Amino acid sequence: MTAQKSLQEPSKRESIAERTSAAATEIIDKETSKRQEKTARLREARLKHEQAGNPQNPTVA
Repeated sequence: MTAQKSLQEPSKRESIAERTSAAATEIIDKETSKRQEKTARLREARLKHEQAGNPQNPTVA
């Protein structure tokens, strides 16, 4: 009977775990997207800086 119940609907514990997993996945996806956008923006700025002929690491006098 328990096998039949598990096929019909998830237990309360399983549904909580699924919601937690979905929330964690959503947060991770958002963070990954933000990181990729930041990396692209910084890469573009670095390439513009290098093309302008500016030194990569200016010395401080």
